[in-house]
Amino acid sequence: MADAVVVGQYIEGQSLLHKLDPRTKFISMLAIMLWMTIIQKPLEYVIATVVVFFLIGLSRLQIVLYWKALQPALLILLFTVMYHAFLSPGEQLIWEWGVLQLTKEGIVAGIQFVWRIVLLILLASILTFSTKPLTLALGVEMLLKPFKKLGFPVQQFSLMISIALRFIPTILEELKRIQLAQKSRGLDVAQYNQLKQLYMYFFLLIPLLYSVIQRAETLSDAIDSRAYGDGRNRTHYQELCLTYIDYSLFILVWLLVSVGIFVRVQSG
Repeated sequence: MADAVVVGQYIEGQSLLHKLDPRTKFISMLAIMLWMTIIQKPLEYVIATVVVFFLIGLSRLQIVLYWKALQPALLILLFTVMYHAFLSPGEQLIWEWGVLQLTKEGIVAGIQFVWRIVLLILLASILTFSTKPLTLALGVEMLLKPFKKLGFPVQQFSLMISIALRFIPTILEELKRIQLAQKSRGLDVAQYNQLKQLYMYFFLLIPLLYSVIQRAETLSDAIDSRAYGDGRNRTHYQELCLTYIDYSLFILVWLLVSVGIFVRVQSG
């Protein structure tokens, strides 16, 4: 499991984060993520990094799992750094070639943007690694329960979240299975250069898309056969209950985020 770990996959554990109510984790992570969207100064990035790694420590999971969750995004992160470094305007010019201008301000902007994305991915990983998809969906359903009076399909929305989280690792596993099947037939994408690999992946997307659609239809038939309906008068096997630890952590996180937002506003 550790070799194929991705965001959306639950990792069994007995840590404090694993035992927290999903509503506490969801709201706390959302508050931290919103705070991270407004940080700008290096000190704020350092504090945000300390907070994230403190939560990683609380999860009591191997750090390599979080590294594996970041790996699928490495190419996008590298492109983001290059984009900001060469196309962002700046006064301190380092290198220039045609329309491309490498500036100190662009490099700083690229590093800060990627730093923020990495922290957000790690936060999402902490949430999904320590929370079962069905439990997380139930927590979201309980949080959105007041909107049911306005006609919002709360049960369907929570089911959609649960299925989406569960299908992330499933799709990647299916992609690996297709790669192995085509490799056994003589099509090894790894033997080509990177540009050729992008073109060769087209031959993987077609069977992958077919498999995903087939799985979706099977899942839809399974839901209909169990008379899921519109969710009215539906009961749950697991009942959520907030404890004093949930309230304490919830208050602590919101105090820290409030202080961070206040400092950000005051510093301009």
